[in-house]
Amino acid sequence: MFSLGILAGLIIVPLAGAAFVLTLGGEDSDVRANARAAALATTLITFLLSLVAWWRFDPTTAAFQLTETHAWLTESIKFKLTVDGFSMPFILLTTFLMPFCILASWEVIEKRVKAYYVTFLILEATMIGVFAAGDLVLFYVFFEAGLIPMFLIIGIWGGKRRIYASFKFFLYTLLGSVLMLLAIMAMYWHAGTTDIQALLQHRFPASMQTWLWLAFFASLAVKMPMWPVHTWLPDAHVEAPTAGSVILAGILLKMGGYGFIRFSLPMFPDASLYFQPLVYALSVVAIIYTSLVALMQEDMKKLIAYSSVAHMGFVTMGLFSLNPQGVQGAMFQMVSHGLVSGALFLCVGVIYDRMHTREIAAYGGLVNRMPKYAVVLMIFTMANVGLPGTSGFVGEFLTMLGGFRSNPWVGFFAAFGVILSAAYALWLYARVVYGKLEKPSLASISDLDRREYGMLALLAFFVIYYGFAPGAILDAFAPPTEALLKSVASIVATTKTAAAGAF
Repeated sequence: MFSLGILAGLIIVPLAGAAFVLTLGGEDSDVRANARAAALATTLITFLLSLVAWWRFDPTTAAFQLTETHAWLTESIKFKLTVDGFSMPFILLTTFLMPFCILASWEVIEKRVKAYYVTFLILEATMIGVFAAGDLVLFYVFFEAGLIPMFLIIGIWGGKRRIYASFKFFLYTLLGSVLMLLAIMAMYWHAGTTDIQALLQHRFPASMQTWLWLAFFASLAVKMPMWPVHTWLPDAHVEAPTAGSVILAGILLKMGGYGFIRFSLPMFPDASLYFQPLVYALSVVAIIYTSLVALMQEDMKKLIAYSSVAHMGFVTMGLFSLNPQGVQGAMFQMVSHGLVSGALFLCVGVIYDRMHTREIAAYGGLVNRMPKYAVVLMIFTMANVGLPGTSGFVGEFLTMLGGFRSNPWVGFFAAFGVILSAAYALWLYARVVYGKLEKPSLASISDLDRREYGMLALLAFFVIYYGFAPGAILDAFAPPTEALLKSVASIVATTKTAAAGAF
């Protein structure tokens, strides 16, 4: 494994763990326990290996690092793995959240337990592959391969409408990705390579950039998801098991933003500037409209899902502001949202496991029976709102600052969306936690056990820590952001000079 390199190891370890779980015979209680233990051990080993990769990684440079190349399809299409400041934090986020997904499923999943953990481990390998891919074809393979395990997680272990939600998720994301595949083929024919580092140096004609940008946008916008192609997300979240919602909100949504910063902005800068008003318009609509929709929800998971769409609106606004504050804020917002939204879905899972309902009206006065739960839910609710002192504030503030610097009206409407986010988040918290404990079904509900408290307390620590000390994450994003903006600025200046010379 290690002879292949540490990035290959990060992909191989989850696959090896999945293969081991498959070898366990039967489905009795001992086998289920062994499957859980093996899956947890695999995710912990993968996380430790990612920490080794981070230790070897130099965050002070924008260069690609830890590169390894292996023969694959052709001489120009190789199995290349590499990371830079944009991708390494997301690999860490992926490996950090996966043990929480395994723990959240502990003794909750009762059918096809082995298959469940195998599916999650395969999903982890594909997600790491997306962020570590150094070849465009390899990126596409991992990007699409991740659809299959998530489709199975929703379709097999989901709720009552799981078949509808899983097919909707699969078809939405697959349809956009077909256009991206056509764009990849066109890029290969024009540049003669699919190596990402080589493509970053290649100059595509402005007319070609427009079509390439739109093809990538069709896939990445669905994955984010951006309004109006967001409707698959609430259904997928509502029907997915708790761990599925955690990884869907925590990692899979971030692949869209990562695709924008890795491909759309640096490879198609002319088209990115041309379509900047479109992205701004869609971002503002997402922030305001989905926040208003969230106010009307009766299902806790659906409310958090709509809030995720609104937060991704801040991300796209920051990315396309094309200034350091907006880009770094957007990248930080994605990491922060991965922690906060994942924790909120875990909180919903805690009370769902006890009451088997996610209806907001079914609760009230939980602080009387679950004081520990009330505290951790408050922390994550405040982080979701963007309260200073939490990681949510840093990302939202920087993206709004970037939006204001680029277009004051965009920043103004985004700030209005922050007010709406406070409205729906505090309304949810008040309905669930405060009030009198009047419903008889809640009289015997128990507070967090040690497993649940340990998971949520650890997430709360990082949410608060990065609210006060965001430097470790921002410093990793700073060098590649600077390099990206310099590249875009030089290309735009060249285009303007050429246009002026033509007249």
